[in-house]
Amino acid sequence: MATTKFQGNSVNTVADIPAVGSKAPNFTLVGTDLSEVKLSDYAGKWVLLNIFPSLDTGVCAASVREFNERGAKLDNTVVLNVSMDLPFAQGRFCGAEGIENAHTASAFRSDFGNDYGVQLADGPMTGLLTRTVIVVNPDGEVTYTQLVDEITSEPNYDEVMEHLGS
Repeated sequence: MATTKFQGNSVNTVADIPAVGSKAPNFTLVGTDLSEVKLSDYAGKWVLLNIFPSLDTGVCAASVREFNERGAKLDNTVVLNVSMDLPFAQGRFCGAEGIENAHTASAFRSDFGNDYGVQLADGPMTGLLTRTVIVVNPDGEVTYTQLVDEITSEPNYDEVMEHLGS
C-alpha cells in the first residue's frame, strides 16, 4: 500500500505501485469506442500512463491537456490517460477539448487499480484511482513512477518527460 494526500489528509492505495525495473502488469481497459485497450497493444513503444481520479476535475483535465501536447512531440510514444470515468464521458471530454495525440481508457470494469496499486482504499474518493504517472519502456518494463504527493496537485511534467525514451 502507498500513501498520498487528498486535500491535506492522508489516504492509502490498495497496494504498492509497480517498482521501477519490474515488468508492467498487462491490463484490459475500455476505450472510448468500447473496444478493449491492452498494454500489449503498445508493445515496442514507450507508454506514459497518466492515471487520475476523474476528468470532471480541473487538475485531471489539465494533466490530460498537458500530456496530450507534450506527447505529440515524442516519437514511438503513446500517452494513455486512465481513470474510472465511463468511456462515454471520456470520449465527450476528449472531443470537446481536441485531445487527439493521447489515448483515453476507462478502468471501470477492470482490475487495473488493484494490479497497479493505484486504487484508493480509503478517504472520500475510495474506489477511484489516485494521481500517478508510470512510464513503461518498449520492453514492457517500468522505468519511472510518480505517485503525486497531493491528489489535487498536477504531476511534475518535466520530470516525467525526462524519463521517456531514456
